[in-house]
Amino acid sequence: MQLVVGRIGRAHGIRGEVTVEVRTDEPELRLGPGAVLATDPAVAGPLTIESGRVHSGRLLLRFAGVGDRTAAEALRNILLIAEVDPEETPEDPEEFYDHQLMDLEVVTVDGTVIGRITEISHLPSQDLFIVERPDGAEVMIPFVSEIVTEIDLDEQRAVIDPPRGLIDTDEAEIASSREAGHEAGPEAEHEAGQGSPAGSADGSVNGSEKGSESGSERGDA
Repeated sequence: MQLVVGRIGRAHGIRGEVTVEVRTDEPELRLGPGAVLATDPAVAGPLTIESGRVHSGRLLLRFAGVGDRTAAEALRNILLIAEVDPEETPEDPEEFYDHQLMDLEVVTVDGTVIGRITEISHLPSQDLFIVERPDGAEVMIPFVSEIVTEIDLDEQRAVIDPPRGLIDTDEAEIASSREAGHEAGPEAEHEAGQGSPAGSADGSVNGSEKGSESGSERGDA
């Protein structure tokens, strides 16, 4: 089984080093010297890691046969792919490989079925579950402990405790409109009732942000 473990960034210096966006919780194992990695696009690989070091909080790698800045720049945006035993699991119980999380049923703490995980999106700040709802719509769930309270691989489900507006944006719009009306006072509420369109701009923006901010290590919000 193949897993994406990194993405090559810009060249660093003149001796062939590149920055790497790490996409694995085990960089020492997957991105250590001697590791041979497939690539996407495949024509760029395989690449053998010759050396690695951390500089200013970033991982720098040098690949065999890449000896200057020009060759390093040619690798920019290439994905690094490791071959992993499908039976292998991370040592940390709070970490999961993407293939373990795919297609899990997502339910709320009260048992309401939300949908199934169809994709894991890895962002710089945190990971996201892309969940397809029964009606075909998609919702994004931040993979953080405050929201994803349990991953049960035996039962093939992820239990979530979502804040208002994360799943149903209509709730966020209603809540936001009520808060805006309360802060503005009776006069503003009266004016809004005389011609303001339903669903204010503030309400819709707040609802959208809650659904899209912020997998696969469960983090803290």
